[in-house]
Amino acid sequence: MSKKENNTKPEFLFGKRNYIIMLIGAAFIALGFILMAGGGSDDPNVFNPEIYNWRRIRLAPTLVIIGLGIEIYAILAKPKK
Repeated sequence: MSKKENNTKPEFLFGKRNYIIMLIGAAFIALGFILMAGGGSDDPNVFNPEIYNWRRIRLAPTLVIIGLGIEIYAILAKPKK
């Protein structure tokens, strides 16, 4: 075997750009779940209208859906050579 054959590096499934896009998508998903958390009352007899605010009903699910779309794009995008 020649030196050239021994030094062949295995190719990654994705390119560096794909991994960066995946990290961005994961950040969107994590931010969405963080925005959904907290704000409830420990007392079951107390109504807390905070649970129905704009951040939990609109913003957080939208960020999670956008993050999932970014993740799908990162998986399907062909790596640049």
